[in-house]
Amino acid sequence: MTQQFDGKVALVTGAAAGIGEATARAFARAGASVMLSDINQEGGERVAASINEAGGKAAFVRCNVSQSDEVEHLVAQTVEQFGRLDFAFNNAGVELERARLADGDETTFDSIMDVNVKGVWQCMRHQLPVMVNAGGGAIVNTASVAGLGAAPSMSIYSASKHAVVGLTKSAAVEYGRRGVRVNAICPAIIDTEMYRRAVADDPRKEELQKTMHPIGRIGQVDEMAAAVLYLCSEGAGFTTGIALPLDGGYTAM
Repeated sequence: MTQQFDGKVALVTGAAAGIGEATARAFARAGASVMLSDINQEGGERVAASINEAGGKAAFVRCNVSQSDEVEHLVAQTVEQFGRLDFAFNNAGVELERARLADGDETTFDSIMDVNVKGVWQCMRHQLPVMVNAGGGAIVNTASVAGLGAAPSMSIYSASKHAVVGLTKSAAVEYGRRGVRVNAICPAIIDTEMYRRAVADDPRKEELQKTMHPIGRIGQVDEMAAAVLYLCSEGAGFTTGIALPLDGGYTAM
């Protein structure tokens, strides 16, 4: 797989931690130059510096993906610094809410939709023309198992991830003949900083959540990164428009 990514350029949003960080590092190890983006400038710069120190090629641009001008600048900077854009992993997202639907509020709704839905849309609408003009590329969006079914007490988050799946499928059909493949990953519970915050106040949650996955554990960020790289690789050349569950069997139940 390393040879497939030599000389290629990947853009990763939400790259300062978690799945985004792991995927940026995986792209770099596989030979790609990587543009990292996040609203967390300190974290993003730390990851980029670490990749460069390890012999990879990386840069960082701070970006709020819900803002069109910032996303446009991010994509332009990627092309300016690395000369091209082959792959994009649109991973930036905000945490889910914990409330029944009727107890939700407009501020929460708007903040989740702005990043999780509008952010993915903004990224793709600026990435796609660049890829089409260059002859092709691959995009992977981060959805969730909450975007494949019901998610009680987090209906807004679930709706946002259903929307990501819809955007993914529509873009895949629209741009398939123009050389761009578009897919989504749908993680279940993954061991990230976000997850650790969620279980910190009650260790029993951790054991309970492990039992939710038939495989008997939660997922790891490197497993998510491996799936993203596969979807961007030549091995997935006939794969587009899918929402890939990465869930330890959760959706099989």
